[in-house]
Amino acid sequence: MKISSRVADYVDPAVKKGFPKGCAVSVIYGGDTVYRECFGEERPGKPLTEGSIFRLFSLSKAVTSAAVMKLLEDGKIELRYPLKWFIPEFENAVYAKDGELLPVSRDITLSDLLTMRSGIPYPGGGTAGEKMGAVWGKQHDLISQGHGMSTVDFAREMGSVPLSFDPGSRWEYGSSADVLGAVTEIVSGKRFGDFIRDSITGPLGMDDTDFYVPQSKKERLVQCYNFGEKGENLPYTVDDLCIRDTFERPAWESGGAGLYSTITDYEKFVSMLLGEGTYKGTRILGRKTVELMRSPMVPVDQIKGACWDSMVGQNYGALMRVLGDRDKAGQLASVGSFGWDGWLGCYFSVDPEEDLAMLMFIQQTNQGCTDFTRKLQNIIWSHL
Repeated sequence: MKISSRVADYVDPAVKKGFPKGCAVSVIYGGDTVYRECFGEERPGKPLTEGSIFRLFSLSKAVTSAAVMKLLEDGKIELRYPLKWFIPEFENAVYAKDGELLPVSRDITLSDLLTMRSGIPYPGGGTAGEKMGAVWGKQHDLISQGHGMSTVDFAREMGSVPLSFDPGSRWEYGSSADVLGAVTEIVSGKRFGDFIRDSITGPLGMDDTDFYVPQSKKERLVQCYNFGEKGENLPYTVDDLCIRDTFERPAWESGGAGLYSTITDYEKFVSMLLGEGTYKGTRILGRKTVELMRSPMVPVDQIKGACWDSMVGQNYGALMRVLGDRDKAGQLASVGSFGWDGWLGCYFSVDPEEDLAMLMFIQQTNQGCTDFTRKLQNIIWSHL
């Protein structure tokens, strides 16, 4: 694959113009990393390197999905199990509709959580979103005081909030992955971070991936940026969805947004997914398990509620997008390609048909999958 100069010709001028300030790109092909390059700065005056630590935000969800799949493989759960069996606060749930609170027609299942069809919202508008905002606000205040709710206690607190819709009736991005972190902790009998380390990141050798950055690694944390009112790109102190830079192990380990990692660490996880559950001879998940994770699980009429530009032409699997319509998505990747992105711009895409994957890591607010990302992916896919 002769992509080095084409990627550099695209990314380097953008970095020199100030967006993004720093960018790491990796390409995996045929089971090997065939390209990796870092552009720009980790922070002012310090070049970005392969060891730079990024806030993954929603790229954490893919790891949470893998953790749940480990429980499935071990016979600890079935995806049709009701959530109330693990967190009783979700029993007798109600959902908000047209100013009323109505009883659910069925219980939330673990499958609903994996596919974002649970009705458990993020903070936002409407009755459910506003009430959930109060719960997240309480957690934010407690974290600010140095003693946030634990992973399980926070999920229990969410059980007091009305759902935004009847479970299984539609797709809406929300707090499901954080609740799955609590379920994983309850079922495994281990703290969520310990289960991930023992089952996934440890065996993969992802030594720089965790829910906090140790003091010894603090200087490797990448500066985040946010566009100001006049379009200037300014340093930003991260504080979103109760996630803020932390240098000691937090009480709450967010399955939806809390992990930190390097591009070289996350490459190993992506390589494992591309390798149908195996990385360099180490089996993390079974082939059929990964096949389930990357299967489109949401009925097409339900996914229509997704309003993001990055979800056009996509379906949803186990906490990850799945490409369904190349024309609508505007992507050269094959149908069935899958991956996800984070609020600060970290992104990955896996194309099993072509045995190809890419990662792009930046730290810029409100990015996720943008035209910058999609263009870069098309450059890489066009040079197979």
